[in-house]
Amino acid sequence: MSMFRLDGKIAIVTGGAGYFGKPLSLALAEAGAQVIIASRDVAKCDAYAAKLRAAGWKAEGWALDQGEEASIDAFTAGVVAKYGQIDILVNNAVSREGVKDLEALSKADIENAQLINTTGLFLLTKAVVKVMRVQQSGNIINIGSIQGVVGPNFPVYGDTGMSSPVNYTYDKWGMVGFTKWLANYYGKFNIRANCISPGGYGPGVRGSEGREEFIENYKRLTPLGRFAEDDDIKGPVVFLASPAAAYITGHNLLVDGGWTNW
Repeated sequence: MSMFRLDGKIAIVTGGAGYFGKPLSLALAEAGAQVIIASRDVAKCDAYAAKLRAAGWKAEGWALDQGEEASIDAFTAGVVAKYGQIDILVNNAVSREGVKDLEALSKADIENAQLINTTGLFLLTKAVVKVMRVQQSGNIINIGSIQGVVGPNFPVYGDTGMSSPVNYTYDKWGMVGFTKWLANYYGKFNIRANCISPGGYGPGVRGSEGREEFIENYKRLTPLGRFAEDDDIKGPVVFLASPAAAYITGHNLLVDGGWTNW
């Protein structure tokens, strides 16, 4: 089991106090990493980091505005100044601003979302990979989605009014390609890059009125018959971040209960 340990590793999780971010941060901390939970909402990051520390893990909340290049550069420099290394970057942050169907999108909607989801993602990865090149080691894990593997199944939403916005699909398909580019280009520097593509996430859909039809349709169309839960995302991120996956790069790991098997 020592192959799955992350002791001595410095791990950044963007959006690390959000839906997916919390189990991702917890999993890496439980495996022994020093976790830096980063987002624009530093108070939220601090609060979750304090919760992890109270449980005996190593975690800190840091401010990071992925839409601002100056913030990205200052954040990366701050992590290196304090810890001297960056071993793991989990690109989990996503802007859902302006997520709409194509004909409802304005130019501002597109640009505001891409500022985080494309430009910011590229700039943060660029800043971190410079550190990893010097180290001659590093690990980048991008959090994608089943919407980056198959086209949206619109009938699953029924009459709920829910949908799958066009820019989310665009972003997540692009993330898979970006992952493979990183893996192929930086492999010679001992830097690995992989993607995790989760399916429907239970904590994100339960507890809201009017979603019952979608919930039942989704479970019926998933071979395992359920949504993903927190523990389902924890194992994959530890595996890909750890020496147990040392010969895996450029892979998109589907964590979807079989949704994309059909």
